[in-house]
Amino acid sequence: MRVKVHRAEGGIIVAACDSELVGKAFREGKLKLEACEGFYGGDEVDECDLCNFLAMCTSANLLGERCVAEAVRAGFVEECSVITIGGVPHAQLYRV
Repeated sequence: MRVKVHRAEGGIIVAACDSELVGKAFREGKLKLEACEGFYGGDEVDECDLCNFLAMCTSANLLGERCVAEAVRAGFVEECSVITIGGVPHAQLYRV
């Protein structure tokens, strides 16, 4: 998995994606999601590191089977909040 941390307006946004998805685009109906290198193309991490990043973020964008499954398993995302775009799981996390 790859993780990139973005800081904006006092918040920490974590973009996490299964490594093989970076640089690809996915469509389903009117939905389109691009796994851009500039947004998702951060460091390679394992499941433990991903959870550490998710624990400290104010929001997160998660893309891919492994990435989303780990966020669900660790309790950061509820299964019912996961959507698929072009057959690829996607979830967002927000803390208020």
